[in-house]
Amino acid sequence: LVTGTRKMEYKGNSWHETCFICYRCQQPIGTKSFIPKDNQNFCVPCYEKQFAMQCVQCKKAITTGGVTYREQPWHKECFVCTGCKKQLSGQRFTSRDEFAYCLSCFCNLYAKKCAGCTNPISGLGGTKYISFEERQWHNDCFNCKKCSLSLVGRGFLTERDDILCPECGKDI
Repeated sequence: LVTGTRKMEYKGNSWHETCFICYRCQQPIGTKSFIPKDNQNFCVPCYEKQFAMQCVQCKKAITTGGVTYREQPWHKECFVCTGCKKQLSGQRFTSRDEFAYCLSCFCNLYAKKCAGCTNPISGLGGTKYISFEERQWHNDCFNCKKCSLSLVGRGFLTERDDILCPECGKDI
């Protein structure tokens, strides 16, 4: 018996407090948290250094709930939109030039704008749109400027930036 030291017990084995040490750094674990692996005990920092995956973003250990993106590990809270910094884990997102974006930021930055309503045309989820010369329209926005008749799948005329059905355009 060594005087002045506490007895440490784990899984039916006993150690002097100063003998219950981390396998990697050889420092006493004492009453701190430890992680057993392959019949060896590790202090938490040593276990994380040796066995845990490191987050690509913050370079810290991922102990629970990581995300894999492009075959690289991330903490959920580190995997965020390049534009607005909102977490992307569990959300729909897309990427451009190796950077991940939420759909809102991606549309605002990269999507073509509808000539009718000026909102982005995402093209995601099978969204249909019309393209004519250098302009695009959502299907619902491709209407005659005068009578609002849908021109999807029909003939149309152009007058400057406006599109017209043949009836409304017969006088131009």
